[in-house]
Amino acid sequence: MESLISRMQAVQSPIIPVVGELIRSCPGTISLGQGVVSYNPPPEAIEFLPKFLADSTNNLYKAVEGIPPLLTALAAKLQAFNGIEINEENCIVVTAGSNMAFMNSILAITSVGDEVILNTPYYFNHEMAIAIAGCHPVLVRTDENYQLRPEAIADAITPKTRAVVTISPNNPTGVVYSEEALRKVNQICRDRSIYHISDEAYEYFTYNGVKHVSPGAFAGSCDCTISLYSLSKAYGFASWRIGYMVIPKRLLTAVRKIQDTILICPPVVSQYAALGALQAKEEYFSRNIEAISLVRYSVLDYLTRLQGLCTITPADGAFYFFLKVHTNIDSFQLVERLIKEHLVAVIPGTTFGMDNGCYLRVAYGALQKDTAKEGIERLVKGLQTILL
Repeated sequence: MESLISRMQAVQSPIIPVVGELIRSCPGTISLGQGVVSYNPPPEAIEFLPKFLADSTNNLYKAVEGIPPLLTALAAKLQAFNGIEINEENCIVVTAGSNMAFMNSILAITSVGDEVILNTPYYFNHEMAIAIAGCHPVLVRTDENYQLRPEAIADAITPKTRAVVTISPNNPTGVVYSEEALRKVNQICRDRSIYHISDEAYEYFTYNGVKHVSPGAFAGSCDCTISLYSLSKAYGFASWRIGYMVIPKRLLTAVRKIQDTILICPPVVSQYAALGALQAKEEYFSRNIEAISLVRYSVLDYLTRLQGLCTITPADGAFYFFLKVHTNIDSFQLVERLIKEHLVAVIPGTTFGMDNGCYLRVAYGALQKDTAKEGIERLVKGLQTILL
């Protein structure tokens, strides 16, 4: 029992509930913290629920990897949007969100003591999953604009390395990695016989004409690439817990073992809702992403008032900005002060592995334009008050 307790003590606590408790203790706080959207699932998702209810066998366990109609719909989406063909060399597994898909991946490809390369700033749940699996995250810094450094990634690979993780569009920075860099990383993984885990949860959220790129679509990449996706963001589906992964077929047996042990099968009612959501018209995406884009411009306009106090890196994806604050104040202490003194919440950079300075993640996807304006005004005024 002691060894199990000590192992989990080494895993960082998830930051969202910690900040959430601070928010609850300060009524009226506007949250620029959690990465969710404000809009609801498309009506097609709800319209499919009677199909679930009409068949009593849907109350029983279903296939570990997902119900066949959903797998078929996802294969069509992957071909049309991502350029990934599902064939005899790969397959889709539906999961309870893409966090579970990542955990499946790590458990399927590693043994205790192995290494997984994360680019910093990393997504905190990735680092936590690696630690929980008894593996070691190897951290590689991105450049000054949070872009990948393929040569540094190659230099970090050791005989214990099992995978390189990329997130594009990125959480927490909002940066979209260049196709050239993603191709280089994917080729490095092929050359070194390790996996490229590509987290694409924010695939639909790109701006200024920037296009999403899926490494799983690169020629020859199928054997080494694990691609992770989520309905939580694009479809307003966070609590329904549906994601999916595209894996080399040789990993299917291992992933089935993991998923059957943890989950047995993804929630079937949610899979039906997902099947309906995939029928959503293009207008659903264009309307909602345009609304987020307008909020993004408003947020960016206000953030420019922090020039000299913060470095604001351009970000053409997701719904985040990652600020480097020019202060010696600890980032979590700064977050506490912003909540308690200025009623606005953001996430500290330390939870994303940024210990060499003060960083804050600003999330704007969950807010309507008026609320975002009020929240970002509070953030700007709060930082000016604390730092000046």
